[in-house]
Amino acid sequence: MKTDLPQDISDFAAVAAKRFARLGGPQAALRAETNDGVRDAARAALSEVGAFELDVRSAPDDLLAAAVLCRAAGATVLPYPLVEELLAIDGARLALVDPEAPRIDHGDLPGDWIAADLDGTRYQPRPASRTAAKLGPFLVPASLGAPDGSVPASDVNLHLVLGSWRILGSMEQALQIVTDHVRARIQFGKPLADFQAVRFAVAEAAVAVRGLHELAKYTVCRPESLAIQIRSADAVVLRLKASDTARQVLRTSHQLLGALGFCDESDVSVLDRHTQPLIRLPLGAEALALRLIPGVPDGSLETLFSGPVSA
Repeated sequence: MKTDLPQDISDFAAVAAKRFARLGGPQAALRAETNDGVRDAARAALSEVGAFELDVRSAPDDLLAAAVLCRAAGATVLPYPLVEELLAIDGARLALVDPEAPRIDHGDLPGDWIAADLDGTRYQPRPASRTAAKLGPFLVPASLGAPDGSVPASDVNLHLVLGSWRILGSMEQALQIVTDHVRARIQFGKPLADFQAVRFAVAEAAVAVRGLHELAKYTVCRPESLAIQIRSADAVVLRLKASDTARQVLRTSHQLLGALGFCDESDVSVLDRHTQPLIRLPLGAEALALRLIPGVPDGSLETLFSGPVSA
């Protein structure tokens, strides 16, 4: 089965990756923690490649373009809430939150926000100031008012899916960094990559990332005619897979890089810190898995051992 993306989408991804790389990659994201001008430059780069002209809700080709754009943003640790702005509602960025502990990544940026939980309940958030936390340096706590209507389930699904593509890009980059490291690092007279245990660890991480890539392509290309319950389950499954893969890849990266992996001079450290909000929010892997349980008996959760449910 051929799973390659269309050539024009691949070309667009290459152009976006080159433009984002010109910002400086992970080290630029590190500078953005203390210099808001870097985030302004990131938004300008997105505008240059036409990100804000994409109609992700109704144009399948634009959705594919948005997916590879998010992947490129993840690989370069682009310091800007791309997914939230792609899914803006009436000019207000859309953030997915946990109502019990609402936090918004880049919530300190100027402009309006709309918050929603995974059930689609809509809130009017009031972001506070940044806390300068190391894990998720742009996260800000927010207070929510009373529920204020609802957000379409399709928007919630797209948010989860596009966020997963961003995690995919980050993990591909982390895997590339650790692969280069074990090939170049000499230990006991030979490269780390020559040790069987190291090879196995890197191979397992690579298989996990490849599996996430294939699942991400499958999910983003699922037909709109499917029942919303199936598409919602697909989105949660993808985000669950993305979170699990991120934890595995980052754990392997830190183990093989040693102390270097926890220093911001290493791109892996920046990738890890800036990806944590996507891995943990709006819900962590365990909570996402629990949300899938009701879909097992009613058939909305499709697996290799279940039949499809008609739209």
